[in-house]
Amino acid sequence: MHEYTELDEFETGDMDLEERQALRRVAGLSTELQDVSEVEYRKLRLERVVLVGVWTSGTAEDADNSLLELKLLAETAGSEVLEGLVQRRQKPDPATYIGSGKALELRDVVEATGADTVICDGELAPGQLRQLEEIVKVKVIDRTALILDIFAQHAKSREGKAQVELAQLSYLLPRLRGWGGNLSRQVGGRAAGGVGIGGRGPGETKIELDRRRIRERMSKLRRQIGGMSTSRDTMRNRRQRREVPAVAIAGYTNAGKSSLLNRVTGAGVLVEDALFATLDPTVRRARTPEGRLFTIADTVGFVRHLPHQLVEAFRSTLEEVADADLILHVVDGSHPDPEGQLAAVREVFADIEGAAEVPEIVVINKADAADQEVLDRIARRERDSIVVSARTGKGIGELMALIEERLPRLDHEVQLLVPYDRGDLVSRAHKEGEVLSVDHVGDGTVLHARVLPSLAEELKKVGKPVEHVS
Repeated sequence: MHEYTELDEFETGDMDLEERQALRRVAGLSTELQDVSEVEYRKLRLERVVLVGVWTSGTAEDADNSLLELKLLAETAGSEVLEGLVQRRQKPDPATYIGSGKALELRDVVEATGADTVICDGELAPGQLRQLEEIVKVKVIDRTALILDIFAQHAKSREGKAQVELAQLSYLLPRLRGWGGNLSRQVGGRAAGGVGIGGRGPGETKIELDRRRIRERMSKLRRQIGGMSTSRDTMRNRRQRREVPAVAIAGYTNAGKSSLLNRVTGAGVLVEDALFATLDPTVRRARTPEGRLFTIADTVGFVRHLPHQLVEAFRSTLEEVADADLILHVVDGSHPDPEGQLAAVREVFADIEGAAEVPEIVVINKADAADQEVLDRIARRERDSIVVSARTGKGIGELMALIEERLPRLDHEVQLLVPYDRGDLVSRAHKEGEVLSVDHVGDGTVLHARVLPSLAEELKKVGKPVEHVS
């Protein structure tokens, strides 16, 4: 297992964490726009917020957990949460999401608390957003916009930033509005049927220009991401050609994926108790207890109702999961609803071609903070599961042994005399395979090992079968 110093760790993830905490939003220093219809043309500014959700199914506890997660998302985006409301309905109101009566109550709560933003726990249609804004008189955003805002704050790599921008533009395009309804109602003469000279008002002209610019920018971003994914594919193919097994760490956001990667490899990536703390995938090398080399990749975290725009934009990144030989599905054992986390992640797996077929180990993390009864319950339900604590190191040795057992087997056993001038092949057998015995004799090294097919072929070209050695 990799050994690393405190300095190594500080120079990577801790520096990222220090940089992120160095600049925080300060409430009350912004200028409000008077016309809420222009709200999409400015960046999201989340300061003092009221949360509102619609409870359509499940238990009251499920509804509370969903709103609690929305609170954590809002705080991750830099907001101060003032109040949370849940409306019990069979389905969301098509006009205002929560119904006109509840919307008026919400307006009273907004005025009483001094909130400047309302966040809805769902993806709202453009019309729902507009009508709710007109009633509550402050900015209204939905869960999707909130998650996109967090991704925009946390993306660091060129690919990550491009993926997030593409997702944001995809979300924004159908939600653009003009400069107010009165400007778009100017019409021409009756001969033109109301659509002749001057038939389009300035509002509509502006919105058409904006839509065209957004579509052009989206096309450019898709080309850029396509080029970056080609580079990612090249690196992935290189690893596959070397026939090094690949493990992918996937799971719900804040389940402890980066902590687990650090514990297994000493990667030192950013660890923060926040949702979507790390977005850019990290690939590191590691070894099983028997010394077998494999790669392990940390992937972007999932969440309930992960916006489909993000699934599409991050498809090239999520393919790390589909191309892996083994998935470590990390779940937070101390979370109020760990089974819900597992289901939400598997829902995203279903959208990634090939991901559902990859063998999976459920890693129940945060054992040091979880209830033993909950840990036992998950372990009973999930056949291939193991309980660990990435923070304390509990269960990590057992996890590494389980990875060794689940990785594709080295199915080529060789017993050859390898000349001393090809010691590089013996070294590769130690690194990439499983050496059973080594004996140094006069003419070379007698090697007995299990190796991958490509290395077996190279060894057979230069080595002599043991039975022919005199």
